[in-house]
Amino acid sequence: VKAVSEFNGPQYSSPSSGAQPHEKQLVPLGSVEGVADIGLAAWGQKALDIAENEMPGLMRMRGMYSASKPLKGARIAGCLHMTVETAVLIETLVALGAEVRWFSCNIFSTQDHAAAAIAKAGIPGETDEEYPWCIEQTLRFKDGPLNMILDDGDNLTNLIHTKYPQLLSGIRGISEETTTGVHNLYKMMTNGILKVPAINVNDSVTKSKFDNLYGCWESLIDGIKRATDVMIALRGFGARVIITEIDSINALQAAMEGYEVTTMDEACKEGNIFVTTTGCVDIILGQHFEQMKDDAIVCNIGHFDVEIDNGRRIILLAEGRLVNLGCAMGHPSFVMSNSFTNQVMAQIELWTHPDKYPIGVHFLPKKLDEAVAEAHLGKLNVKLTKLTEKQAQYLGMPIDGPFKPDHYRY
Repeated sequence: VKAVSEFNGPQYSSPSSGAQPHEKQLVPLGSVEGVADIGLAAWGQKALDIAENEMPGLMRMRGMYSASKPLKGARIAGCLHMTVETAVLIETLVALGAEVRWFSCNIFSTQDHAAAAIAKAGIPGETDEEYPWCIEQTLRFKDGPLNMILDDGDNLTNLIHTKYPQLLSGIRGISEETTTGVHNLYKMMTNGILKVPAINVNDSVTKSKFDNLYGCWESLIDGIKRATDVMIALRGFGARVIITEIDSINALQAAMEGYEVTTMDEACKEGNIFVTTTGCVDIILGQHFEQMKDDAIVCNIGHFDVEIDNGRRIILLAEGRLVNLGCAMGHPSFVMSNSFTNQVMAQIELWTHPDKYPIGVHFLPKKLDEAVAEAHLGKLNVKLTKLTEKQAQYLGMPIDGPFKPDHYRY
C-alpha cells in the first residue's frame, strides 16, 4: 500500500488524471480503492492490538487527553515510515482530536497489513516516480490545507518551504523525528530559510538514548539476518567490531568500550559486514569496495541512501536504504513508544502553546522528557523512589522534577 492515507477527511485520486494536487477528485470516505489487499486489514488490526500493549506511552496519552481533545482543529500532515507502530501513533493523534494525512518517508518501509488496517484509501506499490505525488497528497484536507507537520527526515518540511511557500503562514509547527532531519532544520535556521517553529524530537533523551540506541541495536541485526540468513557473532560473543569516526569524543568513548577505531581505508580490508550510520555522503566509495572480501555484506541504517557508492561482487541490502525497515520490521514497539510519545507531546505543545515557540528549532521541556520515561516504567515493573520535602530542599529541586538541568548529558 502506498502510504497516502487520510483519517477524518477525504482522499485524493491517483496521479493519472494529470491534474494538480488541489484539483484532483476526492475518493469517498470508506472507499477501498487503491488498497493493495484490504483483506490484510484484520491481520493488521491484530498487529496493532499487540503493539498497543507494548506502547504504554501512547496509551497514556490517549487516557490523559482523549476527552479534552487538545489537537482539535489540527490538520497534521505526517511523513514517517508506515509501520504498525506508526499506525498506533496515527490513531493516538486522531483520538486527541486531530485530522491526519500520512505517507511513508521510505518506499521500502511500508507494512501493508498496517496500512490496510488504518487507511481509508491508498495506492499499491509506491515507487520512486510516485513518491513526489504521495507527498503532495498530504497537503490538502476537507477544511483547508495542512496546519501542522510531523516529519521524519525533513521531506515534507523541505517540500513546503521550496514548492508551496504560500502554505507556510498557516502552519503552526513542525515536529522532527530523526537526526538527519534535525541537522537539516538547523541548517535552514542558520541560513534564514526556516519559516515555521520546529521541535527537535530526535534529541529528547527518551528518543535519542532509546530509539537511536536500543532500537537500532535490535532491528539492525534483525534486518541483516532476515535478508541474508548469515550467522552473526555479536561483540559480546567474540566478534571483532571496528568503528570509523570523525568526532574525537565519540572515538574516545568507542575506544574506552573496547572497540578498535580506524579509518574506512583500513577497515574495508578487514570486514565481513559493513554498516553505515552517518547520514552523510560518500562513506563507502569505489576504492573501498575494490578491497573488500568477496560476498561482503554492505548495508545502511542512516536515513537516506547516499552513504554507499556501490561496487563489485558485494551483497547490498535494501538498495542502501534503511536495512532495518527494508529487510525487517523496524524497531521494537516499546522503543518506538518512547519516540512517538515525544512526537505527540511536541504536536500538543506546538498546537496549544504557539506563543512559546517562535520561529526556530526548540526542545521539549525536560519535565515532559521525564514524563515520557515515567509513562514506560510500569511496563517494566520499575518502582521509583520519591524525594522527601527535606531531600528536595537540600538538592534545590522540585519534589516532582525536573531532576536534571537541560545541559545534563545522560
